Amino acid sequence: MRVLVTGGAGYIGSETVRLLTSRGHEPVVLDTLERGHRAAVDGAPLIVGSVADAGLVESTLRDHRIEAVIHFAALKSVEASFVDPAGYFGTNVGGSFALLGAMGRAGVPALVYSSSCAVYGTPSDLPVRETSELRPENPYGETKLLVERALRWFDGAGIRSISLRYFNAAGAALDGRHGEDWTDAPNLVPVVIKAALGRGPAVRILGSDYPTADGTAIRDYVHVADLAEAHLLAVEALAGGLASTTVNLGTGQGSSVREVIEAVGAAAGRPVPVIEAPRRTGDPAAIWADPDRAQATLGWSARHRLDAIVETAWRWHSTHPDGYPS
Repeated sequence: MRVLVTGGAGYIGSETVRLLTSRGHEPVVLDTLERGHRAAVDGAPLIVGSVADAGLVESTLRDHRIEAVIHFAALKSVEASFVDPAGYFGTNVGGSFALLGAMGRAGVPALVYSSSCAVYGTPSDLPVRETSELRPENPYGETKLLVERALRWFDGAGIRSISLRYFNAAGAALDGRHGEDWTDAPNLVPVVIKAALGRGPAVRILGSDYPTADGTAIRDYVHVADLAEAHLLAVEALAGGLASTTVNLGTGQGSSVREVIEAVGAAAGRPVPVIEAPRRTGDPAAIWADPDRAQATLGWSARHRLDAIVETAWRWHSTHPDGYPS
């Protein structure tokens, strides 16, 4: 299958591109390279540009005879979305609509949309199901939900879609050759590894008095290789006629902040420096996914747990402390 992958030179996008290629599909990458890297796509066709450039997108879809789109391209920092909500709505929502318009004109009938558990906000019940209340608490989450809500109207225009709401992406390629660019990565796993390598400050534990077993917040961490597998299964399911739907991507269990820190310390062979700090406003004590619908609709379940996530991330960051070559 010929698949356009927007944002395909980024962290999760490039892992998906490499998996598509290994399974006999023909991915084409569209990426601005503002946050992506040429080296990450391993030779797949790369078009440098933005999904907001509707003319470029339409010509790419036609020239490469694209049959489906996997849409990763977006801004993704919760903190930055509060500072620049206009930029987030313009890029994440406006860019998605430009892409969908180009798909309609080019007759491309299938879209896998990279969404987020941020659409749920602080859940009232655990585990989080696709039917849980949607109440994003930041502009980033709101942009993801707005696109999700709009997608159902595109069914009538001939574009079926699967929105994948994934939880906390982490880890690196299993072969150790690819991983996350941690330059601006605020996520816990790369932050802890930076501290373990002495390339960052001590880890700030934001709250040690939560009502959890060790007092720290619990999150559902999903290996990037598992996320790539879910995107491949989703695009194949759409090609097979699956109706539009929304799916959580999680492991069904959570890991605490202290458990992540201890796992990194074990991989590094040394303790990780930490500082206890007050809770951050709006952070839930615990959140993890109910992955049952992913299994039922896509045949997907996460195969890698916290030890594999940390081991692969450590192998990548410790051997590529400056990321990809410029």
